[in-house]
Amino acid sequence: MATLREIKQRIAGVEKTQQITRALKMVAAVKFRKAQQSIVQARPYAYRLINIMGHVAYDIDRSLHPLLSVREPQKIGFVIITADQGLCGSFNANIIRRAEAEIRNNADKQVSLILIGRKGADYFSRRNYEIIGKYTRFFKDLTFRQADEIEDLVRELYLEQKLDRIYLLYNEFKSALRQDVMVEQLLPVTPILPERCTGYVEFAFEPDAIKFLDILIPRYLNVAIWHVLLESYASEMGARMTAMEYATENAENIIHNLTMEYNKLRQEKITAEILEIVSSGEAMKATR
Repeated sequence: MATLREIKQRIAGVEKTQQITRALKMVAAVKFRKAQQSIVQARPYAYRLINIMGHVAYDIDRSLHPLLSVREPQKIGFVIITADQGLCGSFNANIIRRAEAEIRNNADKQVSLILIGRKGADYFSRRNYEIIGKYTRFFKDLTFRQADEIEDLVRELYLEQKLDRIYLLYNEFKSALRQDVMVEQLLPVTPILPERCTGYVEFAFEPDAIKFLDILIPRYLNVAIWHVLLESYASEMGARMTAMEYATENAENIIHNLTMEYNKLRQEKITAEILEIVSSGEAMKATR
């Protein structure tokens, strides 16, 4: 059985841990509000541009531009977005688990990975995977320039036919309590059928389709990548805030249980001491 001193030390240790989790929750809450605001502002433009790109891919002759060309998918690339840090529940584990499932589903193909976030980079680097891009310490100062950097890489890999399909794996933000793991094809652009959308119209290109695509496709890639980075970051902050809230509550429960145990043991000691005093008094009376 633990002594009073040991229980007191455990209570002090849990209280220090609770202070840390409470501070991490407050920091995550501030970052979460900013990230949530950013993703809410970015979604309308991103969704509209992705929708337009899908319409164009359906309407146009895909042989007009190399980034629209469809090849036999023998070389697959996955852009896997995790966090740079832990303490965010199952956020990283869900992405890694889904990525490994997708890799197994494409076991008959050559699979390459582009890793964004230290947690995913650490995990896959220790295993036998082909890694062609790695970005760590990525979310400390997230800017659109970083999306440009990734866009340059994936566009070059596709144009040089080093990859035939490129997919994005990320956590889509739903709420602080919910993040959905998504797998979306980035290249080649997936056409959107007219019957699957509202407000469909045929496009007329000026001065010509090729010049238009030279402008539209890079912008589409930039915005699509920037959008998933914001989704992932907002999801990470929501997951961390929730995880730290649960950790703080669990620490409170542990402190309560330890305090009850401490008080019970202390009461037992006091009762034993009182009994010893009473017994000694009775013994002294008996000897007189």
